[in-house]
Amino acid sequence: MTKQHIILIVEDEPLIAMMLEDFLDSLGHKVKGICETVSEARDAVDAGGFDLAILDVNLKGENIWPVASEMRARGIPFVIASGGHVDPPPAEFAQVPMIDKPYTIDRVTPAIMDALAG
Repeated sequence: MTKQHIILIVEDEPLIAMMLEDFLDSLGHKVKGICETVSEARDAVDAGGFDLAILDVNLKGENIWPVASEMRARGIPFVIASGGHVDPPPAEFAQVPMIDKPYTIDRVTPAIMDALAG
């Protein structure tokens, strides 16, 4: 088993967020919380207390890039998650690990490890 990490989920689809939470639990990680909006995500970043976040690129029509910028400024690693049909990430995030939906444990695990190593 890998080291336990505290992970923030930023996802606006409740069923997808719950499935991801189950995956993370089964991998031995702890979920700090689930944010459904950019505003909630910003508040969570300000509050801290997590090692890594998985950020859906589109939350109720708002893009996640301001949150990603704040996390990068604070040195908090993150994974970008996309359901497809979105523009590529801004150049500053081109090297950030990315996972496509639907999530699978086989995709989530290496993305988390890459983000933590990067």
